Amino acid sequence: MHRRFIVPGALGAATLMLAIPASAAAHSPGAPGIGDPYYPAYGNGGYDVSHYDLRLKYQPDTDRLEGTATILARTTEDLSRFDLDFLLDVGEVRVNGAKASFTTSGEQELEITPAKPLDKDTPLTVVVRYSGVPSSKQAFGFTSWHRTPDGGIAANEPEAAAWWFPSNDHPLDKATYDVSVQVPDGTQAISNGTLQSTSSRLGWTRWNWRSAQPQATYLATLAIGRFDLTTGTTEGGIPVVNAYSEDLGPNDGAARASVERTGEVADWLSGYFGPYPYDALGGYVPNTDTGFALETQTRPFYSPRQFANGSNVSVVVHELAHQWYGDLVSLRGWKDIWINEGFARYAQWLWSEHEGEGTAQELADYTYASYPADDPFWTVKPGDPGPENQFDTAVYDRGALAVQALRNEIGDDAFFTVLKGWPAKYAHGNASVADFQRYAEEVSGKPLAALFDTWLFQPSKPDAAAARAQSLAKPAGTPAQPRSWRKIAATNDVHDHDHGHGH
Repeated sequence: MHRRFIVPGALGAATLMLAIPASAAAHSPGAPGIGDPYYPAYGNGGYDVSHYDLRLKYQPDTDRLEGTATILARTTEDLSRFDLDFLLDVGEVRVNGAKASFTTSGEQELEITPAKPLDKDTPLTVVVRYSGVPSSKQAFGFTSWHRTPDGGIAANEPEAAAWWFPSNDHPLDKATYDVSVQVPDGTQAISNGTLQSTSSRLGWTRWNWRSAQPQATYLATLAIGRFDLTTGTTEGGIPVVNAYSEDLGPNDGAARASVERTGEVADWLSGYFGPYPYDALGGYVPNTDTGFALETQTRPFYSPRQFANGSNVSVVVHELAHQWYGDLVSLRGWKDIWINEGFARYAQWLWSEHEGEGTAQELADYTYASYPADDPFWTVKPGDPGPENQFDTAVYDRGALAVQALRNEIGDDAFFTVLKGWPAKYAHGNASVADFQRYAEEVSGKPLAALFDTWLFQPSKPDAAAARAQSLAKPAGTPAQPRSWRKIAATNDVHDHDHGHGH
């Protein structure tokens, strides 16, 4: 405990301070970033969002989006002004009913000054009216809005929100969503969660989607175009809505043969990770030329390219594993990406085992053997890869290798207890690699600092002794390539991105 000693001179100064109006002295601008060292401008300080209500109108021919966002939040400090992350053109902002002044700064900051300063712990209703052409906007040299022949798509990591709604754009601030989108008749609007209703009037159809469980901003998605929707339910009774662009061409069959297995895969994963955490499920495949897939909450985005060589259930396993590892438990900072990617890749290894195409151990042995010690692969530290290597293959493959090393160190009983217990412990919250290590130590009763350091934080290949200790190195030559290896490697471009981000 720190005690403060006030010297007489300081006491005089404190008395003087009281003469200044409290509002002027106490209220200051919220920070323009939430404090993530990888992306200093992402997110904002001073408030916490609980709900986004988005009412949108989109014209596919011109890529014009008009919207009214109502944001429910609470202040976490005394604020004179605060920021939202946003790129489109703003017409009006209201804070708690009164018009507020606003300006823009930096790459994506919308600075809002309310008519009156806001005290800490005050409920906040922010209404932003806006419009613009998302595909015409860039931040940091790229766009996260994908224009398609029949519309547009918001899907990207670590950011996509700023192209279609104003937000506190960092996974630390999760919220619930209502997304209502008006599009011309014959066009569909896909988003996260459950489809509440559709209604048509005067040539326009309104689609109303609800995400009732907290969701990170980068996991919110919007897809507008001509889609064929299929509906069903999982064995556990979760409604499934899948959507396929009407012009997928030769990739259509393979896409459906993969994504239509979403319910089956989610039920299978729940055996490892615990009950499926949301009230909706599905996936969508738009007609886009991007190569990646993304675990947008309840309804992952898949590019047609994922299915260019035939069906690819492995990528569906990867994105659905993220519903627990990444979506339900979100990273605390972007450096904690291993918890998302290492475990989603490991789920693909477990699926390979399930399909009889190579065990997780065989995949680990092959991964370890197939990258020589001088390969730059080993210089990437999955536990803190740096923003430029956040989606490097090493975060996936070396990341999954670390998971297998952990399994071999603590034994199957403790390992599968950790696998299921972790999503339950931090459900709808955020956690770090350090939190994960502590949790695995708690469950297993073993000290794991050396193991985590070797497999996640050293910029070099773990030596043969360390690998043998984890049963990951066979003394004689390179092991045979597991049958699933190529299939899993084909999903590596899930993170090949226009600007190095992706999934």
